[in-house]
Amino acid sequence: MSRPHVSIRPVDSSDHDSWAVLHRGYRDFYEHPSDDAAIERVWVWLMDPAHEVNGFVAEAGGELVGIAHYRRFARPSSGTTGMFLDDLFTNADARGLGVGRALIARVTEVAKAENCTVVRWITSESNTRARILYDSVATHMPLATYDITP
Repeated sequence: MSRPHVSIRPVDSSDHDSWAVLHRGYRDFYEHPSDDAAIERVWVWLMDPAHEVNGFVAEAGGELVGIAHYRRFARPSSGTTGMFLDDLFTNADARGLGVGRALIARVTEVAKAENCTVVRWITSESNTRARILYDSVATHMPLATYDITP
C-alpha cells in the first residue's frame, strides 16, 4: 500500500469538526482537562484574521490528520521577531507519514517569508517519539521553561 500524500494548508471554517477532534487529541496527549470552551475559544482565534494565533491543517487520504498553531513574538534580546509553534499534533493513525515534519516545514516557510529569525517550540521531555523528529530538524536548546500562575 502506498503512503498517502500529505498536504498542508491554512485552517478553514469548514474544518471545524475535524480540527476540534485533533485539538482534543492534542489536549488529551498533554493531559489537559476536558474543556470544550477552551477549544471553541481557540477556534474563534483561528477564524479571526486580526488575532495573533494562526493555524495549518494537514490532510492525507482526504482526511485532516494534523494541526499546527503558530504566532509571531518579539525578541527584545536581538531586536527581531520570531515564530512560536504553540501546538503541533498528528493523529495517531497518521504518525510516521511525515505530517509533523511537513507542518514544521510550512511554519518555517512562513517565518522565513516574514523575516523571522527563529521558529521555536517546547515539548515534554517524555515526548520521545516527537523528539526524534524535532532533533532531526532543529537544535535542542539548553533552556528551562518556568510557569507561574498569576
